[in-house]
Amino acid sequence: MVFAAIDIGSNAIRLLFCRVYVVDGKPHFNKEELFRMPIRLGEDVFVNGKISDQKIERLIWALKGYSELIKAYGVISYRAVATSAMRDASNGLEIIEKVKAESGLNVEIIDGKNEAKLVFSNHIEEILNPKHAYLYIDVGGGSTELTLYYDNKVMAAKSFNVGTVRMILEKVDKSELEEMKSWIKRNTSGIHPLYGIGSGGNINKIFKMSAKKETKHLSYDRLKNIYDMLCSYTFKERIERFDLKPDRADVIIPAAKIFLSVMKNADIEKVFVPQVGLSDGLVHQLYENYIKTEL
Repeated sequence: MVFAAIDIGSNAIRLLFCRVYVVDGKPHFNKEELFRMPIRLGEDVFVNGKISDQKIERLIWALKGYSELIKAYGVISYRAVATSAMRDASNGLEIIEKVKAESGLNVEIIDGKNEAKLVFSNHIEEILNPKHAYLYIDVGGGSTELTLYYDNKVMAAKSFNVGTVRMILEKVDKSELEEMKSWIKRNTSGIHPLYGIGSGGNINKIFKMSAKKETKHLSYDRLKNIYDMLCSYTFKERIERFDLKPDRADVIIPAAKIFLSVMKNADIEKVFVPQVGLSDGLVHQLYENYIKTEL
């Protein structure tokens, strides 16, 4: 059975097709195809408060294409969500109506709390040590979602308007940064050891760059070294030397900076990188909802 998930983010728009196999009563999720369009809606929203006509047109063309692919794939169900940029856009609801009229897709604008919940729906904690505590760190273009998992349950979760595109545009409020640091220290105090779980395209790319095939984690020191190395190159050099797409070559540095800040304030020595994100969480929820209706 195949499910589809659309994640309309501040930097890019993703469509994931995932096939689910059930073996010995346990579901296995296999990513079949991932399409990504770097439209960068946050570039408009975080500066002007609304999405421009030009980017609306590009968004609708992309979603029309995604809609046709979903039909062709014959999926059981799909879910499309929009996050930080669309949340902040004064014309967000108007765009959602236009998307529905022109592509037939139903798109939900979700708040930060639901975004954090969806990211954590991947159940990645099931393959980690249940005796340990984990801070799930999802860094996007417009926001960062933090979820503290301890004693086999979610202890705290919060979304902050601290994202890579916002940082590039210098649109992150200092008060928001301070609140994020305070929240981390307040909620992780006394929890040791605490491990990180990194989510998002940038940490996935950094992990691949680290060439740590024997492990599934990055140490704070290793991440800091990669961050310093990336900072030593120009934008053009980062594209050429590391085979980065232009829309990745600029945001990868603020992403690493956010991860380092979170790890430092939470006293995290290493972060696991399972290479999952919001779209994966959407698929997990779609499957769980499907199973409930079939029972």
